[in-house]
Amino acid sequence: MVLDRLRSFVRSRTELPQSPRAKLIYDHAPAAIYAIGDVHGRLDLLQAIEDQILSDAAEFAGEKWIVMLGDYVDRGPKSAGVIDHLLRAPPAGFLRICLAGNHEELMASFLENPGSKHPWLDLGGFDTLRSYGISPGQRHSRSVLDASIPSEHREFITGLPSLVSIPGYIFVHAGVKRGVPLQQQLDRDLLWMRPTSAGGIGFADAIVVHGHTPVQDIEITNGRINVDTGAYATNKLSAIRISNGTAACLSVIK
Repeated sequence: MVLDRLRSFVRSRTELPQSPRAKLIYDHAPAAIYAIGDVHGRLDLLQAIEDQILSDAAEFAGEKWIVMLGDYVDRGPKSAGVIDHLLRAPPAGFLRICLAGNHEELMASFLENPGSKHPWLDLGGFDTLRSYGISPGQRHSRSVLDASIPSEHREFITGLPSLVSIPGYIFVHAGVKRGVPLQQQLDRDLLWMRPTSAGGIGFADAIVVHGHTPVQDIEITNGRINVDTGAYATNKLSAIRISNGTAACLSVIK
């Protein structure tokens, strides 16, 4: 039943030409760029991996970026705290870019039209509402939702871009559809597709760095790198560092 509602939700995300999320395309690469996988409410792991990144980045001069690959909310205990953290200044010396994940899209949809059958609730939404101090009995109250979830958090999840690219690499939550120019990629695919999806994940002359599909360890395969190591269930949050066209893996486990 939940899966059917979710499939219906994804099929319904037919975008109007003026409504897609931003796609950030850069013609240069920083000295080092770190992509962090799905956090899912694990603020403790996010803070720990940022500390590790700061230590690792000390050897690099020049621009340094952190790209968050989406899914900041749901399942873990501190979704509200994760968004608070991401709204603050990034670690010293870094630019931070936060991408949208499918769980942010689900949350935004629920807040726009809360309902007992919304698929978000069974995919971690109850955990997120609890992190804002909202009890199960209050979850459909518009006044409680409006009073408990800051407008800055709503603006954050609705305003996230869906893709960032640098020469040789594309960063996205879920995947990139083969043969489709970057500016024509649909957010429905960028936020929801799987490596086994029709059309496949891949792009000519670029490696796709993504999350969304949990793996035991960072998966580096032909044309893509999967950084989602299932933090909420495994207590392991991972990141990939790319510098001078080479990749190195980082992880924290608690």
